[in-house]
Amino acid sequence: MKFKLKTTYKPTGDQPKAIKELETGYKKFPQQTLLGVTGSGKTFTMANLIQSVQKPTLVLAHNKTLAGQLYEEFKEYFPDNKVCYFISYYDYYQPESYVPSTDTYIEKDIKINEKIEEYRLEAAASVVSREDVIVVASVSCIYGLGDPKEYSKSIFTIKVGQEFGRENLIKHLVHTQFERNDTDLRSGRFRVRGNTLDLVQGYGRYIYRINFSGDKIEGIKVIEPVNLKVLEEIKKLDIFPASPFMTSKDSIERALKSIEAELKEVLPTLPMLEAHRLEKRTRYDMEMIRELGYCKGIENYSRHFDGRAVGEPPKTLLDFFPKDFLLIIDESHQALPQLHGMYAGDKTRKKNLIDNGFRLPSAYDNRPLRFDEFEKYMKHVVYTSATPSDYEVRNSGQVVEQIIRPTGLIDPEIFVRKSEGQLDDLVNEILKTKEMGNRTLVTTLTKKMAEDLTEYLLKKDILVTYLHSEVDTLERTEIIHDLRRGKYDVIVGINLLREGLDIPEVGLVAILDADKESFLRDARSLIQTIGRAARNVDSKVLMYADVMTGSMKEAIDETNRRRKIQVEYNEKHNITPASIIKTIKEKPATIEKEIEKFDLKKVNSLEDLIVELETQMQIAAENLDFEKAIEIRDEIRKLKR
Repeated sequence: MKFKLKTTYKPTGDQPKAIKELETGYKKFPQQTLLGVTGSGKTFTMANLIQSVQKPTLVLAHNKTLAGQLYEEFKEYFPDNKVCYFISYYDYYQPESYVPSTDTYIEKDIKINEKIEEYRLEAAASVVSREDVIVVASVSCIYGLGDPKEYSKSIFTIKVGQEFGRENLIKHLVHTQFERNDTDLRSGRFRVRGNTLDLVQGYGRYIYRINFSGDKIEGIKVIEPVNLKVLEEIKKLDIFPASPFMTSKDSIERALKSIEAELKEVLPTLPMLEAHRLEKRTRYDMEMIRELGYCKGIENYSRHFDGRAVGEPPKTLLDFFPKDFLLIIDESHQALPQLHGMYAGDKTRKKNLIDNGFRLPSAYDNRPLRFDEFEKYMKHVVYTSATPSDYEVRNSGQVVEQIIRPTGLIDPEIFVRKSEGQLDDLVNEILKTKEMGNRTLVTTLTKKMAEDLTEYLLKKDILVTYLHSEVDTLERTEIIHDLRRGKYDVIVGINLLREGLDIPEVGLVAILDADKESFLRDARSLIQTIGRAARNVDSKVLMYADVMTGSMKEAIDETNRRRKIQVEYNEKHNITPASIIKTIKEKPATIEKEIEKFDLKKVNSLEDLIVELETQMQIAAENLDFEKAIEIRDEIRKLKR
């Protein structure tokens, strides 16, 4: 199937020129840069490019919030094609480490988000099985994911009329890491009842019911999991492994021999304590692998399972793509430094573990890609940024500017005010912004300052929340949606209010300590922060500062340069600027939260959620549990708004 962009929008402003130049550049240059201001429709331009080149596409974002936003946008643009989401599935991650100075060993501690794990598996399955696929990913995509060849070999197809056998199907499912569970059927599981086998794909929602007559497959039905209604009958079914990490008996035996050989080689080089520690731990892990096919921290032996040479990079999501895929690096000035730094940070942590006998040296090869390894995949790459760095500009065959917005919006006016009395002034401006029906973003330099400011604004009866790094992925997206809905009038943050926050309701961006030269207050960061106010016709930016720094001057000058181009274009074409209008959609986070709160059946839409809640409300009322019934009733009213 081909990519088909479905939208009522037509390219306007600088978009037609940018799209044409990028399409031409795709055939000429391995690397290009789209310098697009905030709100100029860079995502729409990229969607047009994807439709034009017709190649599987990886869109790389530097944080989960931006990745989630891009995922939603591309799903709207390509409803008939496959759009996937691939980010880290850890809600909590404490890596294994050792602190020699205090002789402290810290065991790995993680909490995996099952929903995101399903999204990741769906991405892997989609990339190997179809060409019309877009994967929106974070830097998690440069970490080991398993061998795509082993994964592809493990996909198998069943057909109606085929002599396959129930027991044979069970063996295939177990081999591809499905789990049998006859009571709780969910993603990556199957159950058996007589001549019927039900399964849910590793990333799926629907139940596939396979009926047997002897060894012959008599029928395959697709069933809705909530009301068990048969949606359709199909002739064949492709069954994908329930995990991208596929191992066979041969690879386990090969890995154990390789681990044993490395252990014998390393032990004589270590002091007695470290050697004893390493041998005891490694032999325990080997025994677990031999008996169960798995051990805690098995990823540290990935080189042995993959059969890789020392120092050879791991297989990642990038290897699942064909060689000529399109790579879009969004907000590249942020994403590229992240890609640069991942390998060094990982190696530093592992060095202490290896030097002190907690891990074999092969643990070094359970790692993210080095940047030079990542560059080998950059055969067709487009960087997008309002402030591209020297790397992008230097390596790009062309830099395409997209300064004019389709809505005619111009960059916001910037006002510099003294820091003395800034809180009283800020409160006054927040109230003015609220009266206009708009919202406010406030960015501070430190966590303590953000917390204190949030507390101060709450005492002033302002609806405010604090967006910080400890807020998990889905909750962060919910907070932003709550701001748009009007549950909050203000969000306070540190480094989370810059790239990628598409909030048309924002009418004021306030930057505290704008004159404190730092990473968060350099010219590039200031321009990005200013851009948060570029989606609303009434917006403005306040910089609280006592001196005009070089970074402030550069950011203000660049913003004014863009304003001049935009104003001249509007006057020439008789365009009246208008705020961006964007519908507020319910997010999966809302549904997941309600399911967990009221212990409901798994549902996949807001309508199904309300039906399930109404059923639970009736049950609570019949059981005379009126408090619970009232609580559920109030929740239903909120969801219906």
